[in-house]
Amino acid sequence: MNDLLAQVATNTDTSRNSGSAVLFETVLTIMDIRSAAGLRVLAVNILGRFLLNSDKNIRYVALTSLLRLVQSDHSAVQRHRPTVVECLREPDASLSRRALELSLALVNNSNVRAMIQELQGFLEFCPLDLRADCASGILLAAERFAPTKRWHIDTILRVLTMAGAYVRDDAVANLTQLIGGAQELHAYSVRRLYSALAQDISQQPLVQVAAWCIGEYGDLLLEGSCEETEPLQVEEEEVLALLERVLQSHMSLPATRGYALTALMKLSTRLRGDNNRIRQVVSIYGSCLDVELQQRAVEYNTLFQKYDHMRAAILEKMPLVERGGPQVDEEAKESKEAAPASTDPQASKLLDLLDLLDGTSGDAQQPPPLDPSPEGTLIHLLDLPCAPPALAPIPNLKVFEREGLQLNLSFVRPPGTPALLLITVTATNASEGDVTHFVCQAAVPKSFQLQLQAPSGDTVPAQGGLPMTQLLRILNPNKAPLRLKLRLTYNHFGQSVQEIFEVNNLPVETWQ
Repeated sequence: MNDLLAQVATNTDTSRNSGSAVLFETVLTIMDIRSAAGLRVLAVNILGRFLLNSDKNIRYVALTSLLRLVQSDHSAVQRHRPTVVECLREPDASLSRRALELSLALVNNSNVRAMIQELQGFLEFCPLDLRADCASGILLAAERFAPTKRWHIDTILRVLTMAGAYVRDDAVANLTQLIGGAQELHAYSVRRLYSALAQDISQQPLVQVAAWCIGEYGDLLLEGSCEETEPLQVEEEEVLALLERVLQSHMSLPATRGYALTALMKLSTRLRGDNNRIRQVVSIYGSCLDVELQQRAVEYNTLFQKYDHMRAAILEKMPLVERGGPQVDEEAKESKEAAPASTDPQASKLLDLLDLLDGTSGDAQQPPPLDPSPEGTLIHLLDLPCAPPALAPIPNLKVFEREGLQLNLSFVRPPGTPALLLITVTATNASEGDVTHFVCQAAVPKSFQLQLQAPSGDTVPAQGGLPMTQLLRILNPNKAPLRLKLRLTYNHFGQSVQEIFEVNNLPVETWQ
């Protein structure tokens, strides 16, 4: 079969569409059988040539096929990285989306700087409907492959500057965590953020991070020049005026004003000047219509009036919150079995999900031993072969429901392999809008082995359309109680949604 496919792949004329069709079917065959490594490289090279074809349909087919191959033949696909990056500039939205997905899948430790630079260039001019995917992909790739903390901070700052309104909700928390953990970069970060905030206060995530950083490290902003940045002379009045401008801007969200108000309050213990201006600003918001801002302002006023002797201690720098980082997660991969459940290559990142199942509870209840029946004892004594008893059917379980999207689990234990559990994940959608870019990720404790098959798709049609299914194979040699952690990410009604939850009410028949 390998010889036949090699002959067809090398002797087919692609000057006509019929020849390209034959060649594409040859590539599909090579991908679907256990072909030789050299033949698979030949198939990838054929798809690389398709990317240079003038027919955009052929280019789309090539991008889609390379996306399927990127996990199994990563090095072969890497050779065509420059051509894939060129496809980002395609005017056709479907082509540029596929090129974006493939480009993100090709990022690794050796090319992260060059690839992120190309993707940032694309982010600046890409269509609005691709900005959220591009920004999120850059942030995920930077978190996983960042060569240095300073490069990581610079990368996130540039994304927030260009597309702050399109980043994920956790981008602000991740950046503040990153800056807080890099003590040697506090002065550098606060100066970079101050300069960015002075130029643009419309990008809300950027404003929130800048306000937090100025509040925490405002004393470093006013000190001498930082060696890693251009000389920047900042006066106390300029810092306060900038935060007041954020508070008064009609573009600022209530959460952003909360960051700015807290930053002003923290600066009251970090600046050497008079605090009357800060007290006046805080007192104004004591009658704000927003309840959250009003409560903060009232509490801060109380600090000034009744507990001024405690203000410095209360407003100290925030302690670093420990969180699993990329290095910790890479080590966790060695001790846990986890698998992505998505055709999207970026879904292979289970960085945070793996930490959620760290260790098993010491008082976890062990399954009770099964009482041997007289028939089973007799057969054992006579050492006669017997067919394994038929297992009772296991009831289905609904584990998730939100805005019409429902996730159900059905279970099967093959009689010949009692330690194996097959779980079929079925996603249905009863709402009025399609659920797109649906990604399900899973993790189990390290005593289990988890393998996920490719899903039936990444879109769950609206109004009870064809459901999306996914098969999970879990091997439980110790017959321990099963714990399953799931993470769902998807787009619904134009919003990006992420849900993380643990399924701990699985029927006992799944493991006994």
